Amino acid sequence: MGIRNRIIDPVQFELTLNRLAYQLIEEHDDFAQTALIGIQPRGVHLASRLSDIIENVTGRNDIRKGQLDITFFRDDLRQRQSLPQASVTKLPFLVEDLRVVLIDDVLFTGRTIRAALDALLAHGRPRSVELAVLIDRRFSRELPIQPKYVGRSVDILSDQKVRVRWAHDENGDGQDHVELTSISSEND
Repeated sequence: MGIRNRIIDPVQFELTLNRLAYQLIEEHDDFAQTALIGIQPRGVHLASRLSDIIENVTGRNDIRKGQLDITFFRDDLRQRQSLPQASVTKLPFLVEDLRVVLIDDVLFTGRTIRAALDALLAHGRPRSVELAVLIDRRFSRELPIQPKYVGRSVDILSDQKVRVRWAHDENGDGQDHVELTSISSEND
């Protein structure tokens, strides 16, 4: 098996989630004009955890939450041998004139976020769009996309991959953490 290094342990993970949630609370106050939208599939977990923390801290239970599928907005869709399996988009509100926070686990090249912006705009025109990520691989960007809220920035080699492991993952160890793996170890 390839080398796997934890770069965020469970304690740091929880602290990072709390810090991100408090940054969102500071910026969005009562969330009356804000929607948190997780990008399918991995951003949905982060959005759910952040909204839970925000609801616990603020006492609000009416924060707008959604899930956005970007499958058919990806720029590599035609390069694939077969059509990918689409996920679910759940936006039980209009995005018109809302402050939208797009949420994903890892920001790498920026192409996922570009696709998410296209998918989001297909549902209306928000007042503004911000980006929150748990991990920013900041020197790997191919598009001019930058997050406003960052859990941790990492500088890693191009042959390494960042994996966010949630406690409830079927391949997880029951603890939230982030690990670094070599791409060659992905098949191990």
